[in-house]
Amino acid sequence: MQITRRRCLVPLGTAAIAACLLPPLFSASAGAADKPNPKQAFLDADAAGPDFAIQGEYEGTHGSAKLGAQVIALGNGNFRAVLYTGGLPGAGWDGKTKISLPGQFQAQQAEFSGSGYSGTVTASGSGFSGKDDQGVAFSLNKVLRKSPTLSARPPEGAMVLFDGTDVKHWQKGKLEEGDLLGVGTRTKQEFRDFELHLEFRTPFMPFARGQGRGNSGMYLLDQYEVQVLDSFGLEGVDNECGGIYKVARPSVNMCLPPLSWQTYDVEFRAARLDENGRQTAPAVATIRHNGVVIHDGLELKSPTPGGGRNDQKPGPLFLQNHGDPVRFRNIWVVEKQAAE
Repeated sequence: MQITRRRCLVPLGTAAIAACLLPPLFSASAGAADKPNPKQAFLDADAAGPDFAIQGEYEGTHGSAKLGAQVIALGNGNFRAVLYTGGLPGAGWDGKTKISLPGQFQAQQAEFSGSGYSGTVTASGSGFSGKDDQGVAFSLNKVLRKSPTLSARPPEGAMVLFDGTDVKHWQKGKLEEGDLLGVGTRTKQEFRDFELHLEFRTPFMPFARGQGRGNSGMYLLDQYEVQVLDSFGLEGVDNECGGIYKVARPSVNMCLPPLSWQTYDVEFRAARLDENGRQTAPAVATIRHNGVVIHDGLELKSPTPGGGRNDQKPGPLFLQNHGDPVRFRNIWVVEKQAAE
C-alpha cells in the first residue's frame, strides 16, 4: 500500500513516505455536549468534527523496534488506540502482538493509558508519542495509506459497470453525491467466472458500534457475501470488513479508517454443477483488500445468508443496503472463459 505522512517528526527507517496535508483542525469543544446518535453519519471530513483529525493510522518506532497504531474515534472525544508490534496490519505487524489503550480528549490532546503504555495524540492528529512502563519511548507519525490498486484502470476487454457517469448497468441504481453509486442495487448482467475490481467508502459514524458502523456487503453472484463495514482497528472476524459472512475471517484486517477509499480485487470461479444441479466443485475466490490477499483460493461450499438467491448458478453483483450511506465507484469486471 502507498503511504503518505504529515509533519516528519522522526525518521521512519526505509519506509517510502510522502508529505500530505492534514484534515482541517476543528474546535475541541464542538459537539461535545451533543446527545450521541448512533446513526449520525459524516460523508465529508470538513464536517466530521475534531475527533476525525485524531483517528487514523500512525507509524514509527518504539525504542529501536517498529511500531504501528490505529486510533479509533468513539464519539464525544472518546477513542481507542491499538498498538501493533512490527508495524501496521499488512505492513510489518507480526500478526500476534497488539495492545489496546482507551483514550479521551483532554487539554487540546487525546490522552491514552493502559496495558503498561501511555501516550498522547496532538489535536491536529499529526503525531502519537508516549512510553511504556519501562520508560521506553515511542514516537509515531500519522500516515495515510492508499491501496496500490486504487483508481485502477479497466484492462482491454473489461466491462465497466460503474464509472460515475450513469447507472445503466444497475437495477434500481442511484447516483449519490453526483458521481458515486449508492447501496441497494444489482447488476443487470449475470456473471459466472470473473475478475472484479470495486472501490468503496464507509461513512464516519463515531457513535455507532459493530454491525451498525458503515454496514453494506458485496454479494458475488448475489449469493456469496464479502463484508463491507467500518471495521477499522477491530479484530477482523467473519462478520467484519473483508470477512465472508458465516464462512471465513480475513487473514488480516486491512480495513482503513472511515472516509478512506478502499479496494476489493476478486478472482472468482463459480461452483460447478451436474445436470441435476448437484455441486461437483465448490465456488473458489481469491480476494485482495487494499492490495493484500485476505482470502487465497477460498472454497465456498454453499451460499452465505442474506443474498437474493442460493442456486450457485451465474448471478449478478449485489451491493447490499443495510441502512448506512456506503458509497462505491470504479467498478469493472473481466469475464473469464469457463473451464470445466
